[in-house]
Amino acid sequence: DDERLNQVTSNNVEGGRKIAEFLVAGGHKKIAHIAGWSGSSTGRDRKAGFLAGLKEAGVELVDCTDGMYRREAAAAATREMFSGTDRPDAVFVGNDHMAFAVMDVLRFELKLDVPGDVSVVGYDDVPLASWPAYDLTTLRQPSNRMVEATVSTLLQWIEEGSSDVQKIKIDGPLMIRGSARIPEGWPDERL
Repeated sequence: DDERLNQVTSNNVEGGRKIAEFLVAGGHKKIAHIAGWSGSSTGRDRKAGFLAGLKEAGVELVDCTDGMYRREAAAAATREMFSGTDRPDAVFVGNDHMAFAVMDVLRFELKLDVPGDVSVVGYDDVPLASWPAYDLTTLRQPSNRMVEATVSTLLQWIEEGSSDVQKIKIDGPLMIRGSARIPEGWPDERL
């Protein structure tokens, strides 16, 4: 968060907004969020973008909790969110590892169908996300492009002695898979 430091990240705000648009376009009305750690800029930015996207669509968030980027916290949050009769019909989870815990609780403990009863969307696109056991719809973290931008920024700083602060945010695609209802006519953004 220090404005004096260079920064290279995925465009977390835009990623959160893109996920909100996807879930709303899929007809979801009771959307919840298990955020990443609120002490991290990535967690705050993804949540801010998601909330902005919902607000733009006129949809109110039904539940939100901090998953602390921990599987156990995400699993506990899922049990709590789905303990009543008025359950969410979609959940955006702040990263893929938490999303796996959410899916496990929904499918194996609560006996809910993903995406029939509830859609789940993650963030990062870790390798396990594409495995058939999860088939997780997720926003891909543009890691290779982030590494290239980081190296370029460092080399410029070393070679030129540049003191200009750079804030680079790189957009990533939504990887549409089987864990979420796919809106009719939604473009497939897989690379």
